[in-house]
Amino acid sequence: MADEIRAEMVANVLEVVAREGTRVSDGDTVVLLESMKMEIPVLTEIEGTVVSVAVKEGDVVQGGDLIAVIERAAESE
Repeated sequence: MADEIRAEMVANVLEVVAREGTRVSDGDTVVLLESMKMEIPVLTEIEGTVVSVAVKEGDVVQGGDLIAVIERAAESE
């Protein structure tokens, strides 16, 4: 099962931290955004593998825009 990570606000993409194939845990940073001169880490809420990243550094995202898709880790892992 895959989960989508979406932007919560209008922001600039400062850095893409997790690339496709990266294993992530709950609380890991996927992307670093900048809005109103504040750096905002976008964190995962699940453990799994990054399947796709829909943004690149320099992009501007709007609230609701897709940032990344994460495939949940199997229960037995």
